[in-house]
Amino acid sequence: MATLIAFEDVSPTADAELLRKACHGWGTDEKTVISILGHRNAIQRKLIREAYHELYQEDLVKRLEHELSGDFERAVYRWNLEPADRDAVLANVALRKENRDHRVIIELSCTLSPEELFSVKRAYQCRYKRSLEEDIASHTSSDLRKASFCVILQLLVGLVSIHRYQGDEVNLKLANSESNILRNAIEEKAFNHEEILRIVTTRSKPQLMATLNRYKDEHGCTITKHLKDDSADEYTTTLRTIIRCMSDPIKYFEKVIRNAIKKDGTNEDALTRVIVTHAEKDLKEIMEQYYKRNSVSLDQAVAKETSGDYKRFLLTLLGKDN
Repeated sequence: MATLIAFEDVSPTADAELLRKACHGWGTDEKTVISILGHRNAIQRKLIREAYHELYQEDLVKRLEHELSGDFERAVYRWNLEPADRDAVLANVALRKENRDHRVIIELSCTLSPEELFSVKRAYQCRYKRSLEEDIASHTSSDLRKASFCVILQLLVGLVSIHRYQGDEVNLKLANSESNILRNAIEEKAFNHEEILRIVTTRSKPQLMATLNRYKDEHGCTITKHLKDDSADEYTTTLRTIIRCMSDPIKYFEKVIRNAIKKDGTNEDALTRVIVTHAEKDLKEIMEQYYKRNSVSLDQAVAKETSGDYKRFLLTLLGKDN
């Protein structure tokens, strides 16, 4: 369930006028920006952007980008993009980092529907004039010196390229067979075996879950545990992340937030990413899982680790206006 508290019976034109007033004059009225945009759903925000452009011949997102700063600006900017365009931006930012953050690519490919992922790839191509697959596969000569790097690229490109079957049908005989294939590959330490790549990147989510459940029943341990025991290189780490994200997205994103908050210095980029992209989806379940895992509410943790307008905006998206 969503945490966003979206107000009804609001006027996009009136909102646009208030935002215009908040962005002009002596300083920006951040409180008004938060009170409006923090309580509007995706459709309402789109209507506000359209009304703003019609009234003032100006892009509201660019105006906010100019008026705000720091983590608050980045959070508001991403919140106000179309979902597919926002995911395209997140992917590009992750791929441009000095140490690429492949988790963002994994999250998109493992949690979005095929249609949603296609929309993200189309938005990426439109915005950056390159395909998402092209940018994932790009590398430097130093990257290629890493033994597992090419296989990681192959795995990630496979994830975003395939159009997974969306039905609920499961072939239990196939699940048993592919469970054995996975175990044999792990026993032989053939972690980059082409069969592992094929199973992980092409099977429907229900079929893959049936295979992983069969693996656990047959061998008394999850495949991620065996992968962790057998090797700790970059490839197996990536493979474990994919399986965890696909198997239980709620637990996966709770861990992303927990790591973002618990590490030395808050990882605002990861924290913003999860809250902004899930506030209208399943952030309530993520919050419940966070409390179950940490015995403290997520809004309390966010309030402790953040400050200023950035804190107020995140708390608003969490449904906890302060």
